Amino acid sequence: MLSINLDRETESYLAEIIAQENTSSEEILKKLIYQHWQTLKPRQTLAQRRGNPPKHLLQNAASDTSLRENRKKIVSEYIQNRHQKHN
Repeated sequence: MLSINLDRETESYLAEIIAQENTSSEEILKKLIYQHWQTLKPRQTLAQRRGNPPKHLLQNAASDTSLRENRKKIVSEYIQNRHQKHN
């Protein structure tokens, strides 16, 4: 169990948050610690957040395909090539 001493100002902030959130100080501290921990982790790509795409689809893909601007460019080129083939 962790025990911390807060200064008066911080303690009053905590009391106000507890009143507003209608929760315990333990829950607030757990939430704050988790949020801070999330900021320390490297940000996941869209593909990683969605559970990673199948590997066989990425055999010929560039390594920076997960970046939004690169995906937009690749999709745009694909649509243009497909349009040219049909006309």
